[in-house]
Amino acid sequence: MPTLSATARARLPDSSFAYIDSQGRRRLPINDISHVRNALARFDQVDFEDDVARERARERLLRAAKKHGIVPLGFFDGQLRKARGANVRSLPRGTVTFLLTDIEGSTRLLERLGDEYAGLLRDVRTTIRTSVRASSGQEVDARADEFFAVFRRSTHALEAALAIHRALQAKTWPQKAEVRVRIGMHTGRPTLTDTGYVGIAVHIAARICWASHGGQILLSSAARESLAERLAAGIALRSLGRFSLHGVAEPEALFQVHAADLRAKFPRPRTIGPMRSSRAAVP
Repeated sequence: MPTLSATARARLPDSSFAYIDSQGRRRLPINDISHVRNALARFDQVDFEDDVARERARERLLRAAKKHGIVPLGFFDGQLRKARGANVRSLPRGTVTFLLTDIEGSTRLLERLGDEYAGLLRDVRTTIRTSVRASSGQEVDARADEFFAVFRRSTHALEAALAIHRALQAKTWPQKAEVRVRIGMHTGRPTLTDTGYVGIAVHIAARICWASHGGQILLSSAARESLAERLAAGIALRSLGRFSLHGVAEPEALFQVHAADLRAKFPRPRTIGPMRSSRAAVP
């Protein structure tokens, strides 16, 4: 990481730091990709003034990570570190389906809406949470504009994903903003510890969410197989091919969910590897 001199640091605006304490001291520079990575690694070493300050700094850091295309896996597989006991023990074990979402263009929305963004984020989170609970899912964590849920059945996860897009599509947002979330789904057998889920299944779900576009639902091959022929009327899956996901050894086959009342055309998935096969409709 290039050294940030005192002069260069002083010239940076406050927005280039994840944390500014009550005395005006600026910590955790996030002015470029290398400093964002450093801030992610050093975050837990910072002595924050209170939990509110810590959460505010975490959200700024996560937005900066998203801006630079960094998937902070520590957020996904280190969630619920403060939770203990019944909350974690109530989460399902064995084969489960993960559903992860985040807001597309959240930084642009924040810059455009200013103080109104907090209300928008709250409304989006409430909409997602309501859809997840209505489909028998459980919330694992919600940080900044990301939401992490788990389902015992993949059909319920798909129901929730469709409900989320439909509900957000029907809402009117401040300043006529267009609000869309990315959704990724993956089915696997993670390990549930006293701090939450860990394992490759969590990583794959996180990568698939990041690869998707706003308004899109992307599924892994495992999620697609778990659905089998149990798709509701009017719902179809389309193969997009196999893609290399960062940090995942083998290319992953990705599938897009199609519904007549939802957006259908998207750019290629945001992955590090090229498309490996031609597109083909899957009934």
